[in-house]
Amino acid sequence: MTETTSPITETTRTTPTMWRRRNDSSGLAEPRPFLRVYTGPGTLDALAASYERLLGTERDMWFTFPAKRLALAAVGPFLLVEGAEETLAPLRATHGTLLVASARACLDRLAAEGAEITEPLAGVPTGSGFTARHRDGTVIEYVEHRPTEEGL
Repeated sequence: MTETTSPITETTRTTPTMWRRRNDSSGLAEPRPFLRVYTGPGTLDALAASYERLLGTERDMWFTFPAKRLALAAVGPFLLVEGAEETLAPLRATHGTLLVASARACLDRLAAEGAEITEPLAGVPTGSGFTARHRDGTVIEYVEHRPTEEGL
């Protein structure tokens, strides 16, 4: 498997794999929004290549999330999420993802504004994140990226 291939197999469901152009979001001046696009098993590479052609840009992130049985890629403003329908179904209620400098700082601000934290701050393959329902009903996943122990 190369660093940008992505078919979900039993191996990638249990073994984390990651490639990111930038592995630390702590220096972000403002959040990077991602529109979520869901796709079935074995289709992430073809979908990512399609978005690369459409946008004229290369993907800048690819990783597996074995605990959730997912593979993900980022191409420009799109977060492509590959998994079986039963795995994707609960994720579809989330409207988008924001890559932020500090998940904890966002969590504190959202709580102060009356947002409902629907998924608590927890470790994810890329760093940490949580999900919140804003007072207007919008559901957003907030994630921060940090280098892994391997420096990825």
